[in-house]
Amino acid sequence: MDGGLVILLALSFGTIIFVIQRTEAKRRRVVTLIMLLVLLVLIWLINTLGAWGEGIVGLFLALVLNGLFYVLIGRYNPVGSSDDIHVLGMDD
Repeated sequence: MDGGLVILLALSFGTIIFVIQRTEAKRRRVVTLIMLLVLLVLIWLINTLGAWGEGIVGLFLALVLNGLFYVLIGRYNPVGSSDDIHVLGMDD
Protein backbone atom coordinates (compact mmCIF):
# COMPACT_ATOMS: atom_id res chain seq x y z
CA MET A 1 0.00 0.00 0.00
CA ASP A 2 1.42 3.35 -1.07
CA GLY A 3 1.32 5.82 1.82
CA GLY A 4 1.74 8.89 -0.35
CA LEU A 5 -1.24 7.91 -2.49
CA VAL A 6 -3.34 7.30 0.65
CA ILE A 7 -2.55 10.81 1.90
CA LEU A 8 -3.30 12.34 -1.50
CA LEU A 9 -6.62 10.51 -1.76
CA ALA A 10 -7.55 11.38 1.83
CA LEU A 11 -6.89 15.06 1.10
CA SER A 12 -8.89 14.86 -2.12
CA PHE A 13 -11.87 13.10 -0.56
CA GLY A 14 -11.65 15.36 2.49
CA THR A 15 -11.72 18.49 0.36
CA ILE A 16 -14.80 17.28 -1.49
CA ILE A 17 -16.63 16.47 1.75
CA PHE A 18 -15.50 19.71 3.41
CA VAL A 19 -16.64 21.90 0.52
CA ILE A 20 -20.09 20.30 0.53
CA GLN A 21 -20.29 20.50 4.32
CA ARG A 22 -19.39 24.21 4.50
CA THR A 23 -21.54 25.45 1.59
CA GLU A 24 -24.50 27.67 2.36
CA ALA A 25 -27.91 26.05 1.96
CA LYS A 26 -28.97 28.03 -1.13
CA ARG A 27 -25.97 26.88 -3.17
CA ARG A 28 -25.57 23.35 -1.83
CA ARG A 29 -27.27 21.58 -4.76
CA VAL A 30 -25.02 23.20 -7.38
CA VAL A 31 -21.87 22.62 -5.35
CA THR A 32 -22.85 19.01 -4.71
CA LEU A 33 -23.27 18.36 -8.43
CA ILE A 34 -19.87 19.89 -9.20
CA MET A 35 -18.22 17.88 -6.41
CA LEU A 36 -19.87 14.70 -7.72
CA LEU A 37 -18.20 15.33 -11.07
CA VAL A 38 -14.86 15.74 -9.30
CA LEU A 39 -15.57 12.54 -7.37
CA LEU A 40 -16.25 10.65 -10.60
CA VAL A 41 -12.87 11.78 -11.97
CA LEU A 42 -11.23 10.67 -8.72
CA ILE A 43 -12.91 7.26 -8.89
CA TRP A 44 -11.82 6.92 -12.52
CA LEU A 45 -8.25 7.67 -11.46
CA ILE A 46 -8.41 5.09 -8.66
CA ASN A 47 -9.76 2.51 -11.10
CA THR A 48 -7.07 3.31 -13.66
CA LEU A 49 -4.29 2.96 -11.09
CA GLY A 50 -5.86 -0.14 -9.53
CA ALA A 51 -5.56 1.46 -6.11
CA TRP A 52 -8.86 0.38 -4.53
CA GLY A 53 -7.27 -0.39 -1.17
CA GLU A 54 -5.67 3.05 -0.98
CA GLY A 55 -8.96 4.62 -2.08
CA ILE A 56 -10.95 2.94 0.68
CA VAL A 57 -8.39 3.87 3.34
CA GLY A 58 -8.26 7.45 2.03
CA LEU A 59 -12.05 7.73 2.09
CA PHE A 60 -12.17 6.37 5.64
CA LEU A 61 -9.52 8.86 6.80
CA ALA A 62 -11.36 11.72 5.10
CA LEU A 63 -14.65 10.76 6.77
CA VAL A 64 -13.00 10.52 10.19
CA LEU A 65 -11.20 13.86 9.85
CA ASN A 66 -14.28 15.67 8.54
CA GLY A 67 -16.37 14.13 11.31
CA LEU A 68 -13.90 15.41 13.89
CA PHE A 69 -13.95 18.85 12.29
CA TYR A 70 -17.74 18.92 12.39
CA VAL A 71 -17.93 17.78 16.02
CA LEU A 72 -15.21 20.13 17.27
CA ILE A 73 -15.71 23.22 15.10
CA GLY A 74 -18.52 22.99 12.55
CA ARG A 75 -21.40 22.43 14.96
CA TYR A 76 -20.63 25.57 16.94
CA ASN A 77 -19.88 27.73 13.89
CA PRO A 78 -22.70 27.12 11.40
CA VAL A 79 -22.42 28.23 7.80
CA GLY A 80 -23.75 31.76 7.37
CA SER A 81 -25.91 33.10 4.62
CA SER A 82 -24.68 35.50 1.96
CA ASP A 83 -27.73 37.66 2.74
CA ASP A 84 -26.32 38.37 6.21
CA ILE A 85 -23.05 39.85 4.96
CA HIS A 86 -22.60 43.46 6.02
CA VAL A 87 -19.76 45.48 4.54
CA LEU A 88 -18.13 47.77 7.08
CA GLY A 89 -18.06 51.41 6.07
CA MET A 90 -21.20 51.28 3.91
CA ASP A 91 -23.85 53.74 5.04
CA ASP A 92 -26.75 52.27 3.04
